[in-house]
Amino acid sequence: MADPTLDKHYVPRLKNKCQPGDKTTLVEMDPGSFRTFDTSYYRHIAKGRALFTSDETLMLDPFTRDYILRQANVVAAAGYPAEFFADFAASMVKLGNVQVLTGAQQGEIRRHCAIVN
Repeated sequence: MADPTLDKHYVPRLKNKCQPGDKTTLVEMDPGSFRTFDTSYYRHIAKGRALFTSDETLMLDPFTRDYILRQANVVAAAGYPAEFFADFAASMVKLGNVQVLTGAQQGEIRRHCAIVN
């Protein structure tokens, strides 16, 4: 049974790609824009086309919902997309300050994000 919060047109596409028991299929989180650095991910979430429950859940919190709708350009946003790029830059600085576990500490930095080294 499909998640009732998903867009009714998105469900058949997912079912077509994701056959029962198949654990090898890759599905784009950002269909049509996965090679472009933009805000289309937010438009998908706003339309009920979040691939993961964790992404869909972002719409339940008033703060994150407002942010998603601004980035999706569903709600008029002053400074769009400047807000997104400024927020992304700030989050990259924070992420850069995380002490990554490597070597004997049982951590690794992936050379390609979709493949374990």
